[in-house]
Amino acid sequence: MKLTLKIWRQPNPRAKGTFETYSLEDLNPAMSVPEMLDVLNEQLMAAGKTPIAFDSDCREGICGQCGFVINGDVHSPERGATTCQTHLRSFQSGDTLVLEPFRAKAFPIKKDLCVDRRALDRIIMKGGYISVQTGQAPEANSTRIPLEQAETAFEAAACIGCGACVATCKNASAALFTGAKISHLALLPQGEPEAAKRVQAMVAQMDVEGFGACSMTGACEVVCPQGVSIAHIVRMHAEFWKS
Repeated sequence: MKLTLKIWRQPNPRAKGTFETYSLEDLNPAMSVPEMLDVLNEQLMAAGKTPIAFDSDCREGICGQCGFVINGDVHSPERGATTCQTHLRSFQSGDTLVLEPFRAKAFPIKKDLCVDRRALDRIIMKGGYISVQTGQAPEANSTRIPLEQAETAFEAAACIGCGACVATCKNASAALFTGAKISHLALLPQGEPEAAKRVQAMVAQMDVEGFGACSMTGACEVVCPQGVSIAHIVRMHAEFWKS
């Protein structure tokens, strides 16, 4: 298949970026979008040009680092898929794809399609963990947790921190990410001793990083590749006021 690519090129955070157009032919529809960019980069390097910078790691939909925007769709035009899980068969031969990085104040562009998502890491560092000294790990079945509660905690823990929720939100809010990280520990007895300290510190850091306020439009839930529910935002607010 044949595709025309309009890709955002920006050599560094201080430079002014622009879209550049490339044409690719004889593409295999089974290729993922990152694999398509690999093909383009091979051609650019063979011509002595600078390759496209983009993030990727596992390429299995686990890490979320591959994320960028395709024709206005964050990550993918497919529901519940990361960029690396998006294959060229999702498009038609002859289509034009516009590829650009996530746009958010808290996600400064590093180069081309790469953004700096360390703001999310700093939120985690403020409390997304359990530090209480509990000694050796107890036998798994000795701590009884209702099934529904455990399943809800697992759903929240499924968040991969890709930043898609921030990129699609009109306010560039990180409420879904932060809510998920707070929620999955708040639901478990192991997280109770530090619950109040955790939610206050993580919400405060979210504000420090420059993320916007949540207006509960639900756009974040729609684009989340793991389908994390906005119910976790509600639980974050409840935990905050309870603290």
